[in-house]
Amino acid sequence: MRSLRLFIGIALAAVTSVFAIGSAQAEETFTFRIKSDYQYKVQVAFFSQSRNFMWPGAGRAFSLDDSQTQSFPLQCQSGEEICYGAWVTGDGNQTWGVGPKNDQSCKKCCFVCGDGDMSPVLTLSE
Repeated sequence: MRSLRLFIGIALAAVTSVFAIGSAQAEETFTFRIKSDYQYKVQVAFFSQSRNFMWPGAGRAFSLDDSQTQSFPLQCQSGEEICYGAWVTGDGNQTWGVGPKNDQSCKKCCFVCGDGDMSPVLTLSE
């Protein structure tokens, strides 16, 4: 009985180690670089197309308050497709990328985590 408990303990430790190593290897960082040339303040969020996840979090967005290029390093899973959505603060009529609800089609607004380190500078304009 004692040897059975020892065997089960060793087996559980081995399985736990495998999952911990697998999780650590899957984490990547992908940086979106965005510049707003739009005349008003803009908000931006990032949406995973591979899982139910968004950055900076549900119901939240990053603010673009000036025309400087801003960097958004996102912790993501290797192979995960991420799209940006941007909109004028307080006005969802002017949008870029997949929009504020991740429900618009777009060209060149999605990138794959692990396929390079960062996006080109994405410029939002009229």
